[in-house]
Order: sequence, then structure tokens, then C-alpha cells
Amino acid sequence: MNLYLFNDNDSAATYGVGTYLKELTHALRGTAINIHIIHLHSTRLEFEIVKLNHIEYWYVPEVRNHNTFTGTIQRVENYFQNVIYILRLYIKETNNLIFHFNFNLCHELSKGLKENFNCKTVSTIHFLKWQLELYGNLSLFHSIKSKPECKRNSIEQLLNTTDEYESLFFQEVDHVIALSMHTKKQVVNEYKINSDRISIIPNGLKKTCQVSKTIRNSLRQKWHIPDSEFLILFVGRLHITKGLSFLIEAFHKVLEKIPNCRLIIVGSGSFEQYIQASKNICAKITFTGFLEKIELYEIYQIVDIGILPSLTEQCSYVVIEMMMNGLPIITTSAWGLAEMTEDSISSLHVSLIEHPDKTTIDTDLLAEKILFLLEHPDEAKRLGRNARKCYEERYSGKVFRNNMLKFYESILINSTFAHSKSSLSKMFANNG
Repeated sequence: MNLYLFNDNDSAATYGVGTYLKELTHALRGTAINIHIIHLHSTRLEFEIVKLNHIEYWYVPEVRNHNTFTGTIQRVENYFQNVIYILRLYIKETNNLIFHFNFNLCHELSKGLKENFNCKTVSTIHFLKWQLELYGNLSLFHSIKSKPECKRNSIEQLLNTTDEYESLFFQEVDHVIALSMHTKKQVVNEYKINSDRISIIPNGLKKTCQVSKTIRNSLRQKWHIPDSEFLILFVGRLHITKGLSFLIEAFHKVLEKIPNCRLIIVGSGSFEQYIQASKNICAKITFTGFLEKIELYEIYQIVDIGILPSLTEQCSYVVIEMMMNGLPIITTSAWGLAEMTEDSISSLHVSLIEHPDKTTIDTDLLAEKILFLLEHPDEAKRLGRNARKCYEERYSGKVFRNNMLKFYESILINSTFAHSKSSLSKMFANNG
């Protein structure tokens, strides 16, 4: 099988797509699948193919015409036409060809590839544009869509246009991967896509070893954290959709009852508003900025509670990391988050509150949940053990590998260009 994975930029870091591609390529090791990752809108000046560890990385910069690989363009359709032209030149092996998209605004690219290749096209929904802009507020989204075009402001009109393009794309591709049941239901209801064309495959992460209590104590010393201090952890982009402002407000209330706490905030973004919100408790909040995985995984080993108060999520890698490390977790009921863990079984949930023009969190309730876990360590340990079990059963790298291999095999078996079943079995043999 020849698999081409599309990413929208060189860094591959947006909205978890970079992690997804990394975990997917790792999951497919040991199979007879030829993997190519195509970085569109690359910052490189020329088209380039780099082979590393049996994977080809294709970098496609902005193009103006068939002969020039520099400059910028305005029309997305023109860019995609040039991408198709390049792929026609360089794709030699066309047996069992699958193009796998990881962003939604590429209807013309998917359509053109199907016109030029005997292929299958699939897409993973990592996010929907309106969710990010409206913080997952479906009622507000419906309100905007119901407005006459002449009464929409520029942002509302852009959201509506983007939504139309996403709808065309989902109708164009052969199959869609949703990261949660909630997303599948939304795609069926909002875009009228047949449910048979949508598979639910959650994200997965390869396992890392948990450390002993002795090593955990030494890690606290390394990070200059007293053994007696309770640690609460947030990991994510410093963006309004992650709900950090609500967590900081709740943390004020936690400190009133348990002063011996520290909130560690890991992630990059715009710090100013959060620093301002934390100024009178700044000695109790640590902003680390972006951390490499090895550093982040050390932090996971020493904290007491993990919190992700997001307003919208599909299938959070942060929550999977927290589950993998056996942390008691508090999340909101946002989209896929509520599906990832069971309330009071493997985590605690805080409901989102949808207003006509915004989405909020009850910070009193969030503070109560934090205090409950700090004051009931046995219950916190129980939730952490169940979270680890949930990771093993649903979100491990092994589970993700099996799910994706079965998915690709089903796509080829149902296609008219597939090889025999015996050859497909050899192709997808689990040799990892």
C-alpha cells in the first residue's frame, strides 16, 4: 500500500496534527505500507523530498505556476492544482494508493486527486473551524447560520463560508475518521454525511515507563518542588479555547482553603492576560513555557492532579498523556473530553455552560472538584488507577495501531483496485 499523509505546514504542530502524524507513522512500523508525509505550504524555497527512517517527507512550497516553486499565491484552488501537478510527476507506485488528509479546507485537492489517480481519499477530523472560533458553542453556530447573509458581520460570513467548504470536503472524500462519537454525530447531522462513511478511531500514544517513588522524589528535587506542596498541572496552548482563565480563577478559591498548592502551567502562547489574572497569586503559579517531551513527562511524574478545562476538544493528547501517567484528572464536558473518561470513574467532569454569545465554566464547581481530590487522596489514587486502565484499553499505541491497520485494510478491501485478500493480509501483517 502507498500511503500519502497530508499536513498543512512545515512544522506539523497545529492542533495536535504533528503528534498524530508522529504516532501514526510509529504505529505503522513493521508493515509493508510505504509512507509519505506531504507538508503543504512549506516554508522551503523549493520542492524537496527527504527520506528518513523509511519515510519520505515531501515539502511543497507556495507555487505560482508549473515551473516556479517560489512565491505566494492567493487562490487556494490554484495552489492545489500545482500540488496535483507535482504529485503526478513524482508518484511512481500507484498500487493501493490512499491519500489521507489531516485538515478540512481541501475539497479541490481531494477532488483533483481522485480525477488523476486510481485512489482512495480519507480524512481525520482534528478540528472544525467553527468550534475553535465559537468555543464549541453549537447554539451560537446555529444562530449565525440562520441569519440572512446580509445581516452577518464579516467574521460570521467567513465562518459560514468555511463551514460550506468543510461540508463539500466531507462529501468529497471516500471516508472520514472521527476522533469521538460526538464528532461523528455532528458530521452526520450538520453535513448530512452517511454514517457508514465515518469511522470512530480515537488518538493513541505509545507507552512510556512509569517511574518509582524514589525517582519521583529526586525529580521533585530537580524541579525545586517541596515534597509537601500539592501540584496541579495544566498543559496546552495558552489560548482562550483551553479554558485557562477559568482554571486560574478557580485556583484563587483553592488557595483560600489549601494554601500549600502550586499550579504549573505548561505551554506556549500569549502569556500577558494570564499573568495579569495571576498577579496577586503569582508566587503560587509557575509558567514553564513550552517543554520538550522528556521534560514534560518528568512533570507528569511529580504532580498530584491534571486538569484540562477546555471549551472544545476532539480527542486530547494531553488527557491521554495524563491517563498514561496514572493522574487523577478533571476535565470539562466539552465534546470529545466527556467521552474520553467516565465521570467519577476515571476522572471528574465539570459541565460547560452555553450562553447565547459565549461558553463558560462554573469556577466554584471546578474549585470544589480540585479541593475534593486534594482532600481525598485515596479517591484521587482510585481515579488515577482507572485512568491508567482506560489508557491501556482505549488509547495505547498498540490499540491505535490495530485500529488504523484494520481501517486501511477495510478501505482497500472495499475498493475496486485492491489486490487479493491474501496479499492484503501480508501487507498489514503485524510485524512491529
